[in-house]
Amino acid sequence: MNITDIRIRLVTKEDSKLKAVASFTIDNAFVVHDVKIIEGTNGNFIAMPSKQAPSGEYRDIVHPLNTETREQISSAILSAYEAEKNKAE
Repeated sequence: MNITDIRIRLVTKEDSKLKAVASFTIDNAFVVHDVKIIEGTNGNFIAMPSKQAPSGEYRDIVHPLNTETREQISSAILSAYEAEKNKAE
């Protein structure tokens, strides 16, 4: 799997844990939109797109099936976020 494109939309609200929203493309063939970049107590992390179930619980709509893929996606998106943030400053 190759991540062939990442697009970052910075969130400009101050005092918001949501820092940006990302889209990424896999192998120039499949795109995932609305990945959230959130500021946590141990640094930034990504949250995959989710939908609220009738029970009120949120469930990911799309997600990696293994840790290696999750780490690859997370690392690429967070690196692109840092680059976009630095460019905006």
